[in-house]
Amino acid sequence: RQKREIYEKGFVTVPGVVPQIMVQDALRAINHSIGQGMNVDEMAQFRAQSYCPELQGSPEIADLLNKTPAWSLAESAIGVGKIKPVGAGQIALRFPALGEPGEARPHLDGMYTPANGVKEGTIGNFTMLIGILLSDLPRAHMGNLTVWPGTHALYEQHFREHGPESLLNGLPPIMMPTPEPIIGNAGDIVLAHYQLAHGVGPNISPFVRYAIFFRLSHVNHENLHWECMTNIWQEWEGMSEIGAA
Repeated sequence: RQKREIYEKGFVTVPGVVPQIMVQDALRAINHSIGQGMNVDEMAQFRAQSYCPELQGSPEIADLLNKTPAWSLAESAIGVGKIKPVGAGQIALRFPALGEPGEARPHLDGMYTPANGVKEGTIGNFTMLIGILLSDLPRAHMGNLTVWPGTHALYEQHFREHGPESLLNGLPPIMMPTPEPIIGNAGDIVLAHYQLAHGVGPNISPFVRYAIFFRLSHVNHENLHWECMTNIWQEWEGMSEIGAA
């Protein structure tokens, strides 16, 4: 059922994957780092790349993927032994905003912006995005990861017609479905196809939203870099039976 959900919608949420003690250890490390102070001039880079960059490869962060069932869940979709080692995660915080909530804006990862570290004129695509919630998100407008279900397949069709390199010109101009904010609790994870449009919703709650994102690549991704954008399950060995059905 969960694989079918990934196939049709481009993502699935799996509850209770990460033990609470590991959630708490990660939060403690992050909050300690924040307590040392942050350079306001680097905030744009922190938002686009990662807060607390010195912690990205620490056991408190990396073990959330590598030493929990999150890894085996990813392998069940991509294939056992088919994922490159992952040694670091993106520490993604969203602080409360004042005023009326705006709207989440869709994007695909790996597209150049001045602050995100992607080289201009390249597309840094990968296979799977895994998001790990470190804070409870019982409702929308709490800085939720927001997804546009089914856009992975819509973009696949667009890239078949216009070429995957067309992404260098900006997000494809397709008719977007209704966005869906991810609701869940600390310890839940989201597995999403790289090509699923996603963004971050506004945070008008009193709380900081804490999440970690990992970007997973198939071991043969360099050879399939463009091809997998027009054949979106090529790197997902564990999805072959779903596709056949």
